[in-house]
Formats: sequence, C-alpha cells, structure tokens
Amino acid sequence: MADTGAFVRAPLGVQERITADGSSPWPVEAGRYRLVVARACPWANRTVIVRRLLGLEDAFSMGIAGPLHDERSWRFHNDPGNTDPVLGIEYLGEAYRAADPDYSAGITVPAMVEVASGKVVSNDFANMTLDFSTQWTAFHRDGAPDLYPQPLRAEIDEVAEGIYHDVNNGVYKCGFATTQEAYDKAYAALFSRLDLLADRLATRRYLVGDTITEADVRLWVTLVRFDAVYHGHFKCNRQKLSEMPVLWAYARDLFQTPGFGDTIDFAQIKQHYYGVHHQVNPSGVVPLGPDLRNWLDPHDRAELGGRPFGDGTPPGPVREGERVPPVS
Repeated sequence: MADTGAFVRAPLGVQERITADGSSPWPVEAGRYRLVVARACPWANRTVIVRRLLGLEDAFSMGIAGPLHDERSWRFHNDPGNTDPVLGIEYLGEAYRAADPDYSAGITVPAMVEVASGKVVSNDFANMTLDFSTQWTAFHRDGAPDLYPQPLRAEIDEVAEGIYHDVNNGVYKCGFATTQEAYDKAYAALFSRLDLLADRLATRRYLVGDTITEADVRLWVTLVRFDAVYHGHFKCNRQKLSEMPVLWAYARDLFQTPGFGDTIDFAQIKQHYYGVHHQVNPSGVVPLGPDLRNWLDPHDRAELGGRPFGDGTPPGPVREGERVPPVS
C-alpha cells in the first residue's frame, strides 16, 4: 500500500518470455512447460481462455491450484495428495524457489513452469496470452481464431490499457483501499470506464473489430466475477453487472461462447476472495448467492452482427480433467 491508502500492485518477479524467434532464453517447445493457474484468479483465467480458444492443450499442460492459500502461496489442495500430478509439488512457491532460492517477490498465477527442472519460467500475465497468440502459432489448432490481429493491435492495446488500470486492477483498487479518498478515486474511475465501455458496446458486438480479440478476454474475466465478488466484497456497488444492460448482455454472450463460460467455477471464485482476503472479510464466511442461472438467459447480441471466431471455428469439447461444474 502506498501512503495514500491506494492499492499498488506489486511488480512481477519472473518476467521472462517464451519465444519462437530465439529472443529469450526460453524457446517455444511442445511438452516442455506446464501452465499453472487457479480458477479463482482473473489474471490466470485469461490464459485458460486463450489456451483453449487457440487449442494449445497439447502444446503445454495445465495445473490447477485450489482456491485457498496462505502465506506459503497457492496450493494444489484439490489434487490427490495435495500435490500437482506433473510437477510433484504441494505449493507453487516451490517452483519459484527452484528458479531462485532467494525469491521474495509475489508468488502469483498464471505461471509457466519448466517441467523437467520444476522452475518457474514466467509469471508475466500481461504478455503471456499475447505470446500464446504470436509465439505459439506452430501449435495452434486448425480453425484457431486470431485474437491479436496485426492491423488491430494498436487499438486492442489502447482499449486494453484503459481496461487494465480502471477495471481489471480498478476493482482491486476499490477493494484494498485503506482510505476513503483512495476508494472514492478508484470507484469513480471504475464506473466511468464501465460507462465508456458500455457506450462502445451498445452498437458493436465486440470491443475491437467484428470478432473476439484479446481485449474482450481481458474485460470479460473481470465482468464475470463482478456480481459474485466485486460488487459486495470489493465495494464496487454502484450497480451490479446484471443492472447494466449492455455490459450484462455482452458478458452473457461471451459466457455462452465456447472457451469462456466453460472455464468458470463460481464456487472456487467465491471461496478464494471471501476465504483468503481476511483484511476485507475477517469472518471468512462465503456468501451463497448470487443466483447464477441468469447467465444462460438469451442476450440478443448476435443482432449486432460480428463473427465470434472470424474465419475460424469454435474450440472442441473441454479436455478431461479441465471441466468445470455447469451453471445451474
């Protein structure tokens, strides 16, 4: 926390890149890495969605940490024996310390881990999904969409930058503010940005161009958690998402699109936020609501046109072992 009481996200500790052109120490290589995520985390959720949309399941496996953790880091408490079956570790922190025994920065997901050495290679969530789109092309599935098309990259980056500061990180700035002034500022920026995004999406199905892009992935992971955790837990309570007609329809449209809703486990999302953030929710009590069935309501967004996957096709069924409970 800064002296103003404003939440400041800690810098990442392992910002290496995995590249196809030899520009980093870590080459693109099928089977070499394991992506470690948590269903609860929006930053990790981005990588789960993009991996699935691009069909990278055979290029690198995925380990899923449970929603609860302590000062020792994310833990694989939903796996048999509380151990990741590929990496053989109980806590993700073990992979960070394998890379650097003196590692002291944040132990975060998503993280790419080299399987053979057990070392974290990167936790650079800002670039990880962009690299999936641009560096891992040799392993994209047939019909994979172009989530970061070259002609639209400048616009995608600009839209995503505002989303990051005011929405993705903005909900955390609200929730972890320790002064009224810091909270008020973050709250105003959050809803101002959401209003701008609603105006943008009122006449277009997707944020940039007429297909799903990286920008949509980045916005959606916050929207899908909004009513379940951010509205109450983080005091982002001007309105619920379900009370913002354009954004609510947009979020439902993507939820019902293969690759999005089938990555979401609302129970784990709530368990994490309400069960781990003791400074915000000291009791650790997890709310039973909200009712989730309305995520499957009609959205009528197809009337705006657009082609979800462009010239590509939807991803196939979710892999065994990576399925989430259906909304009911």
